[in-house]
Amino acid sequence: MELLYKGKTKDVYALADGNYLLKFKDDCTGEDGVFDPGANTVGLTIEGAGKAGLLLTKHFFEILQSKAIPTHYIAADIEKATMKVKPAVVFGEGLEVICRYRAVGSFLRRYEKYVQPGQPLDALVEFTIKDDEKGDPFINKDALVMLGILTADEYKEIKDLTKTIAEVVKEELAKVNIELYDIKFEFGKINDQIVLIDEISGGNMRAYKGGRHIAPLELAQLVLHQ
Repeated sequence: MELLYKGKTKDVYALADGNYLLKFKDDCTGEDGVFDPGANTVGLTIEGAGKAGLLLTKHFFEILQSKAIPTHYIAADIEKATMKVKPAVVFGEGLEVICRYRAVGSFLRRYEKYVQPGQPLDALVEFTIKDDEKGDPFINKDALVMLGILTADEYKEIKDLTKTIAEVVKEELAKVNIELYDIKFEFGKINDQIVLIDEISGGNMRAYKGGRHIAPLELAQLVLHQ
């Protein structure tokens, strides 16, 4: 294996067969020891978080697979905390796409003059550019198209896919009385097809039960009944 990239929560390796291997770590994004899926820095390490994230990712990716929703997923090895995926080409230097069902996190901070904490949102989709130094700035459709990062058709397809996938996750969480507040996705292209990449875990969403935020490790336990 050849190490291609050391990320905040995962490392990426190239395999001899042309596919990639993602190694999930116990590091979580946040600040001052407090978990925050929207943060650009590692804020804490939770023992078992890597395997928990992979378990949830495997669970959700296999559900998407059954619904013919395209992803880069091939297989997962829970004991080694690794996931084998197909190589995908990212848009620009990477985009993150957020689907919001309630006003929390950066959305609340930006628009607190106009919204109440936890106010319902109608699956609002926002795009950010992956750039840690700039704090992952938000970007609108016109700028994405003008800068050649996405075409107008790609923007629409990613937005539609984001809503579809978020709804799948939302419905799955609702089965165990957990409410999805927001979730962050990444997309890429494989053979000119737009696919979901990266992960779907407690590390890239905010989920609540009875008004209480559910941490990534507990989320995996509740969803997977472990």
